[in-house]
Amino acid sequence: MWWRHGPPSWNRGEDGAERAPRFPWRSTLLITVFVMAGSNFASRGQHGREDIDPVARVLLLVATGLLLWRKRYPVAVAFGTSAAAMVYLGAGYPYGPIFLAVAVACFNAIVMGHRKAAWTAVGALWIGHVLVAHWLYPWLPPSGDPAAPWGQEGVIAAWVAAVVAVSELARTRREQWAKERAERAQAARRRADEERLRIARELHDVLAHSISVINVQAGVGLALLDTDPEQARSALTAIKAKSKEALGEVRQVLDTLRTPGDAPRTPAPGLDRLPELVEQAASAGLTVEVEGEPPRLSPGTDLAAFRIVQEALTNVVRHSGSRHARVRLDRDDGTTLRLRIDDDGPASGADAGGSGNGLAGMRERAAALGGTIEAGPRDDGGFRVLAVLPLKTAAEVKEDR
Repeated sequence: MWWRHGPPSWNRGEDGAERAPRFPWRSTLLITVFVMAGSNFASRGQHGREDIDPVARVLLLVATGLLLWRKRYPVAVAFGTSAAAMVYLGAGYPYGPIFLAVAVACFNAIVMGHRKAAWTAVGALWIGHVLVAHWLYPWLPPSGDPAAPWGQEGVIAAWVAAVVAVSELARTRREQWAKERAERAQAARRRADEERLRIARELHDVLAHSISVINVQAGVGLALLDTDPEQARSALTAIKAKSKEALGEVRQVLDTLRTPGDAPRTPAPGLDRLPELVEQAASAGLTVEVEGEPPRLSPGTDLAAFRIVQEALTNVVRHSGSRHARVRLDRDDGTTLRLRIDDDGPASGADAGGSGNGLAGMRERAAALGGTIEAGPRDDGGFRVLAVLPLKTAAEVKEDR
C-alpha cells in the first residue's frame, strides 16, 4: 500500500533500508496551538459570524490533529483537513488560521508525490466555499448572513495557487536531492567495484606469475632430487625467494584494503623491474630477449605495462612449449608505447593452474588507460601479445592543457 505514504524512495534511508514514517509531534503541536489561539484572535474582528464554541474547537482540533498522521497517510490527511475546514466554514465560524492546517496537509501530500490528490482536496475546499458563500448561505448559520463578495474568492484562489506553487517547488527540489543522493550512492558503489576489480587484478597477476614459477621450480626439484641434489637445492632456493617476493606483493595489495587512504609503503612495480622478470623467467627455464628501452611513464601506465609483460611471460611458461620469448618496446609518435611479447610455440597443452583470466585482466588494464590489447596465435605457430598504451593518462593530458 505504498500509495498511502508516497513513492518508496521517501521511506528509505541513505543505505536503502526501509524505514517507518515518524510522527511529527512537535510541528503538529505548534500548529495546533497557533490555530487555536489564532482563531480566537481572528473571531474578534469578524462580526456576524458564529462565536468560537466547543464544536468549533473540536473541528479545529480535528483539522490540526490529523496532521500527526500526515507522513503515514498523506492523501487521507489532505482530504480530512479539507473536510474539517469545510464543515467549520459551513457552520458559520469565523475565517482564520484553520487554512494553515489545510496548507500543511496539501503541501506534505504534494511533496510526497500525491499531487492530484492534494490538488483535488484543496480544489474541493475552494468549490465548497463558493457554494456555501454564494448559494447555500441562506440555509446555513449564521442567520441573516449576506453572500460573500466575489473579490474574496479571488483572494482565496490566489492563496490556493500560492500553496500549490510552493508545494510543487519543494517537491521538485526534494526529487532533485533524492536523485543526487542516488547518483552519489551509485558513484560510490562504482568506485568500490572498480577498486575491488583493481585489487583482484593485482592479486591475480602476482599470484599467477609467482605460482607458475614455483610450480616449474618444484617440478625441477622433484625430478633432480635424487640425481642432482645441488640443482634441486637451487630450485628450492628459487622457490623460497619467489614465494617471499609474492608474499610481500600480496601484503602490499592487502595493505590498501586496511588503510585505503595511506600511501603505499613500497613503490608499485614498473618496467624498471623488467630485468627481474627476465631472471625469474630464466629460473623457470624460459629465455627472454628484451629489445628497446622503457620510456618514462606515469605510475599507472608503468604498472600496467609491467603487469602485462609479467602475465604474458607467465602464459608462455604455463601454456607454450617454447623456451624462448621476445619482449619488444617501441615508442610511437611520442604518445604511445607498444609492447610486443612473442613466443615461438607451439601450445603445450599443460596447465600450471590459474583462473584463466589473464588475457581479460590485461585487456581491462589497457582499457582503463585508454589503450588496447591484441592477443592471438601467429601464422608461424607462435603466440603474440601486442599492447598499445598511452604514455600519459587522460587526467595528465588534461592537466598539461
